[in-house]
Amino acid sequence: MIRTKNILKTFILFFGVALFSFTEPIPQDNPEIINAIKTGDAGMLAKNFNNSIDLLIPGNEGTYSKAQAEIIIRNFFKANPPKSFSVKQEGTSSDSSKYTIGTYISTNNKNFRTYYLTKKIGASQLIQLLQFELN
Repeated sequence: MIRTKNILKTFILFFGVALFSFTEPIPQDNPEIINAIKTGDAGMLAKNFNNSIDLLIPGNEGTYSKAQAEIIIRNFFKANPPKSFSVKQEGTSSDSSKYTIGTYISTNNKNFRTYYLTKKIGASQLIQLLQFELN
Protein backbone atom coordinates (compact mmCIF):
# COMPACT_ATOMS: atom_id res chain seq x y z
CA MET A 1 0.00 0.00 0.00
CA ILE A 2 2.79 2.45 0.90
CA ARG A 3 4.68 1.53 -2.28
CA THR A 4 1.55 2.26 -4.38
CA LYS A 5 1.22 5.69 -2.75
CA ASN A 6 4.87 6.47 -3.51
CA ILE A 7 4.45 5.41 -7.13
CA LEU A 8 1.32 7.54 -7.40
CA LYS A 9 3.08 10.57 -5.87
CA THR A 10 6.01 10.10 -8.25
CA PHE A 11 3.67 9.85 -11.22
CA ILE A 12 1.79 13.02 -10.21
CA LEU A 13 5.05 14.89 -9.68
CA PHE A 14 6.44 13.72 -13.04
CA PHE A 15 3.17 14.60 -14.85
CA GLY A 16 3.11 18.08 -13.27
CA VAL A 17 6.72 18.80 -14.27
CA ALA A 18 6.11 17.48 -17.78
CA LEU A 19 2.97 19.58 -18.16
CA PHE A 20 4.74 22.81 -17.18
CA SER A 21 7.81 22.09 -19.28
CA PHE A 22 5.74 21.61 -22.45
CA THR A 23 3.42 24.56 -21.87
CA GLU A 24 4.32 27.53 -24.03
CA PRO A 25 3.79 31.08 -22.79
CA ILE A 26 0.94 32.98 -24.39
CA PRO A 27 2.42 34.93 -27.30
CA GLN A 28 2.03 38.67 -26.96
CA ASP A 29 -0.67 39.98 -29.30
CA ASN A 30 1.58 42.69 -30.65
CA PRO A 31 4.76 43.64 -28.79
CA GLU A 32 4.71 47.06 -30.49
CA ILE A 33 1.39 47.91 -28.80
CA ILE A 34 2.69 46.84 -25.39
CA ASN A 35 5.92 48.77 -25.90
CA ALA A 36 4.01 51.89 -26.99
CA ILE A 37 1.94 51.80 -23.81
CA LYS A 38 5.03 51.14 -21.64
CA THR A 39 6.82 54.13 -23.13
CA GLY A 40 3.81 56.42 -23.56
CA ASP A 41 4.38 56.69 -27.32
CA ALA A 42 1.03 57.82 -28.76
CA GLY A 43 2.37 57.87 -32.34
CA MET A 44 3.53 54.25 -32.21
CA LEU A 45 0.28 53.21 -30.54
CA ALA A 46 -1.82 55.04 -33.17
CA LYS A 47 -0.08 53.10 -35.96
CA ASN A 48 -1.95 50.10 -34.58
CA PHE A 49 -5.39 51.78 -34.46
CA ASN A 50 -8.17 50.84 -36.84
CA ASN A 51 -9.68 53.74 -38.87
CA SER A 52 -12.13 54.30 -36.02
CA ILE A 53 -11.60 53.24 -32.44
CA ASP A 54 -13.68 53.08 -29.27
CA LEU A 55 -11.86 54.90 -26.44
CA LEU A 56 -12.82 54.66 -22.79
CA ILE A 57 -10.45 56.99 -20.99
CA PRO A 58 -11.31 59.21 -18.00
CA GLY A 59 -12.81 62.34 -19.54
CA ASN A 60 -12.98 60.92 -23.09
CA GLU A 61 -15.39 58.14 -23.94
CA GLY A 62 -16.63 57.54 -27.45
CA THR A 63 -15.81 56.44 -30.96
CA TYR A 64 -13.06 58.48 -32.59
CA SER A 65 -11.15 58.58 -35.86
CA LYS A 66 -7.57 57.35 -35.80
CA ALA A 67 -6.26 60.96 -35.80
CA GLN A 68 -8.60 62.11 -33.02
CA ALA A 69 -7.76 59.06 -30.91
CA GLU A 70 -4.03 59.73 -31.26
CA ILE A 71 -4.47 63.28 -29.92
CA ILE A 72 -6.56 62.02 -26.98
CA ILE A 73 -4.01 59.31 -26.15
CA ARG A 74 -1.13 61.79 -26.46
CA ASN A 75 -2.90 64.06 -23.94
CA PHE A 76 -3.57 61.09 -21.65
CA PHE A 77 0.11 60.08 -21.68
CA LYS A 78 1.14 63.71 -21.10
CA ALA A 79 -1.15 63.96 -18.05
CA ASN A 80 -0.23 60.44 -16.86
CA PRO A 81 3.36 59.67 -17.92
CA PRO A 82 4.15 55.95 -17.79
CA LYS A 83 5.99 54.46 -14.86
CA SER A 84 5.19 50.86 -15.78
CA PHE A 85 2.83 48.66 -17.73
CA SER A 86 2.39 44.97 -17.12
CA VAL A 87 0.21 42.48 -18.97
CA LYS A 88 -1.99 40.40 -16.67
CA GLN A 89 -4.00 38.37 -19.16
CA GLU A 90 -4.27 37.78 -22.91
CA GLY A 91 -6.67 35.72 -24.93
CA THR A 92 -8.55 35.14 -28.16
CA SER A 93 -12.31 35.24 -28.60
CA SER A 94 -14.38 33.01 -30.86
CA ASP A 95 -14.33 35.60 -33.68
CA SER A 96 -10.47 35.68 -33.61
CA SER A 97 -10.36 39.04 -31.86
CA LYS A 98 -7.55 39.25 -29.33
CA TYR A 99 -7.70 40.98 -25.98
CA THR A 100 -5.09 42.11 -23.49
CA ILE A 101 -5.68 43.20 -19.90
CA GLY A 102 -2.97 44.93 -17.96
CA THR A 103 -2.05 47.48 -15.34
CA TYR A 104 -0.70 50.90 -16.29
CA ILE A 105 0.93 52.88 -13.49
CA SER A 106 1.75 56.53 -14.11
CA THR A 107 4.58 58.53 -12.57
CA ASN A 108 1.96 60.44 -10.54
CA ASN A 109 1.09 57.05 -8.94
CA LYS A 110 -2.28 56.66 -10.60
CA ASN A 111 -3.14 53.05 -11.29
CA PHE A 112 -5.17 52.23 -14.43
CA ARG A 113 -6.72 48.91 -15.41
CA THR A 114 -5.95 48.74 -19.11
CA TYR A 115 -7.83 46.76 -21.71
CA TYR A 116 -7.52 46.65 -25.47
CA LEU A 117 -9.14 44.56 -28.16
CA THR A 118 -7.59 43.93 -31.57
CA LYS A 119 -9.08 42.44 -34.70
CA LYS A 120 -7.40 41.19 -37.85
CA ILE A 121 -7.94 43.70 -40.66
CA GLY A 122 -6.12 42.63 -43.82
CA ALA A 123 -2.71 41.42 -42.69
CA SER A 124 -2.63 43.43 -39.45
CA GLN A 125 -4.09 43.10 -35.94
CA LEU A 126 -5.54 46.56 -35.30
CA ILE A 127 -6.89 48.06 -32.09
CA GLN A 128 -10.69 48.36 -32.08
CA LEU A 129 -11.14 49.30 -28.42
CA LEU A 130 -8.78 50.86 -25.88
CA GLN A 131 -9.64 51.48 -22.26
CA PHE A 132 -7.77 53.03 -19.35
CA GLU A 133 -9.91 52.78 -16.20
CA LEU A 134 -8.72 54.44 -12.99
CA ASN A 135 -8.43 51.91 -10.14
